[in-house]
Amino acid sequence: MERINENAAFDKKMEEEDLFLLFKHSSTCPISQAAYEEYETFANENESIKTYYLVVQEDRPFSNHIAESFQIKHESPQAILFKKSKPVWHASHWKITYDSLKKAIEENK
Repeated sequence: MERINENAAFDKKMEEEDLFLLFKHSSTCPISQAAYEEYETFANENESIKTYYLVVQEDRPFSNHIAESFQIKHESPQAILFKKSKPVWHASHWKITYDSLKKAIEENK
């Protein structure tokens, strides 16, 4: 997992990566911590899938940029799967699980 916290770095990933996950993490929310642990486990066991995250409290302008650019209402925690520079799946809160991430990848490879 790699942290991204600015628009330029994200835009570069959009150009370089065909398929990747982005996780919006709230460092003060216990639900987000549980989702982060699911995301981290998935990332560690599926290293062929690029995984990135941002911390909402520290990276708010970047988080807002994602929401506005792709018309995905901001939530945290939130996981978004990008394929060919477009969001193809997203989930929030308790819907972010190892199994939901795995299923999203399988359906969008």
